[in-house]
Amino acid sequence: MIEFEPKYITFDCYGTLTAFGMSAVTRELVADRVAAEQVEDFLDDFEAFRGDEVLGAYKPYHQVINDSLARAAKLWDIEHRDSDGQAIYESVPSWGPHPDVPEPLAALAERYPLVILSNAADEQIQSNVDKLGAPFHAVYTAEQAQAYKPRLQAFEFMLDQLGCGPEDILHVSSSLRYDLMPAHDLRVTNKVYVNRGYEPSTPFYGYHEVSDISGLAGLLGV
Repeated sequence: MIEFEPKYITFDCYGTLTAFGMSAVTRELVADRVAAEQVEDFLDDFEAFRGDEVLGAYKPYHQVINDSLARAAKLWDIEHRDSDGQAIYESVPSWGPHPDVPEPLAALAERYPLVILSNAADEQIQSNVDKLGAPFHAVYTAEQAQAYKPRLQAFEFMLDQLGCGPEDILHVSSSLRYDLMPAHDLRVTNKVYVNRGYEPSTPFYGYHEVSDISGLAGLLGV
């Protein structure tokens, strides 16, 4: 159990609450250029370049996707098509929640103000949030913050908008790299890692670990 009553529970969206569908879309788009037995390696490289692209000055999310895909294509010496990047970007609003999310999330919303901080564009995210089936106090995006996680600027923007400090929130994510490591650096002491198998557990960063959102509700006695 978590012996802490947060003013807000703050969430990562894609991957944590919303099932991340980018790999499935990309796999289909590059099937004519990347062999089936190699596509997982290509997807890993595309993911790595996305992680690198968000560390610099802010650029719109469609550009992050397209530039990352172009860099992966260059590494693999295959043709890059801007239409692929646009198709991936346009698929984002169609993604729905992980099956374990809606019921416990709705229960949490009855007790706590819920907040999202997402590496998203404003025009995309509301469609995903609407599919989660729970009310949110606020939804903040990289576009609003003019910075992507893991940059601390994104978290600072959220805290400024909420009018609270790192000690007041419980931050929940399925990513250490994008969320829990920078939250640790910003002295967010109350964190929950939803281990969906994307990254290895790293207990040094001081979090409670659960396998799904029901586990988060259980930690809070909801």
